Amino acid sequence: MNRKSSDTGSIIVFLLPAVLLFVGILVAPIIISTYYSVFDWRFPFDKVYCGFKNYKTLFTSDWYPLWGSIKNVFVLAALSLLIQLPLSLGLALMLGRGIKGERFFLSVNFLPVLISTVVIGLLWRRMYDAEGGIINPILRSLGIIGEENIQWLEANGDKLLMACIIPMLWQYVGYHMLLMYAGVKSVAPELREAAMIDGATPWQVDRFVVIPSMKQVLKVSVIFSVTGSLKSYDLVSILAGDRTSAAAVPSTVLMNTKSIGLYGMSSACAVVIIILCFVAAVLINALFRERD
Repeated sequence: MNRKSSDTGSIIVFLLPAVLLFVGILVAPIIISTYYSVFDWRFPFDKVYCGFKNYKTLFTSDWYPLWGSIKNVFVLAALSLLIQLPLSLGLALMLGRGIKGERFFLSVNFLPVLISTVVIGLLWRRMYDAEGGIINPILRSLGIIGEENIQWLEANGDKLLMACIIPMLWQYVGYHMLLMYAGVKSVAPELREAAMIDGATPWQVDRFVVIPSMKQVLKVSVIFSVTGSLKSYDLVSILAGDRTSAAAVPSTVLMNTKSIGLYGMSSACAVVIIILCFVAAVLINALFRERD
């Protein structure tokens, strides 16, 4: 009995710091944001209870493009699943075969993840510049555009949205590649050898042995990719600006409402982002669970 009590006390002591951090950093802010979201709180005035009025205003008012911003992040999430993750998986499978210069290519592909997002945003702003950038000359040399330069960051439509999405896809290819590379390396060599003895080609080994064996790693990458898209902010803010509706995301709507003192509405927007991320994570988990 004494040993059991001692073990229980040790478990509590070791878990307590992690629990306190989890509650203080994640649970408490969610509860506080949910509480503030039901108040009409316009700084510096006092809070006035308004129920779900803030949510209704966010979804119905033309001044706060929340519906459009949700559509934009779903476009980003879809492109992440269709372009970013397949590219990361292809690189991970290729490097996982032990090619020459494997460590070098790992470092090069992971480098954008290590660079500050502000630096990446400023770099791509320079690349998109209509006069001195390199994007227009490259497209012109490929025959995609004519002599007229495209004002990528001055546009107010799909061009601006895509100009923001491309750097976000590029930046995290290396991050997901590294996760998947670890999954590829964790596959037992005996499984590869058995498949090759049976006459499987390298592509068939990857398709029928390696990829099914790293299903949990793929699930983590999908969750990170989708939830990261839903809460994206930094590159959009740098490239398009917080007040550009064409490339708005929920986080820019949140910051815009907060900047004009609408703290209750910005809290409501934060709750919407939390719900979107939570629902996405639950659906992805359910999808992979069904396939298991």
